[in-house]
Amino acid sequence: MNCYLFVYGSLMSTAGHRMGGRLQGEARRIGPATMQGRLYRVSWYPGAVDSPDPGQRVHGEVWALDDPKRALAWLDDYEGIAPGRGENVEYRRLERPVRLTTGAEVVAWVYLYQGDVTRLPAISEGRWSVAGA
Repeated sequence: MNCYLFVYGSLMSTAGHRMGGRLQGEARRIGPATMQGRLYRVSWYPGAVDSPDPGQRVHGEVWALDDPKRALAWLDDYEGIAPGRGENVEYRRLERPVRLTTGAEVVAWVYLYQGDVTRLPAISEGRWSVAGA
């Protein structure tokens, strides 16, 4: 199972969220990275979606999960996609290529927003800020 996870919001090491703290205890931070996509402000948290434009990037971090199966189970629950919640969910966990600041690329799990973004404010620079939440 893929051990890499790309995070871009409340799970980032700089966000100060308790679930990000849990991630830090169960994974090793690889470093800053970006993925092709577009970032939106959903509420106090962001949502990333795929974009066909390679110039649109979402900034975040890559983590290597110590025990991917265990960590992804609680992460899925946190993101609202635990079994029994049906298909009408805000996020879906998918694998996407991400580029580390070193230039290396890895395929990582990422939680992509599934809702309608037409009325959501886009974050044009692709970088979530807790201060701006």
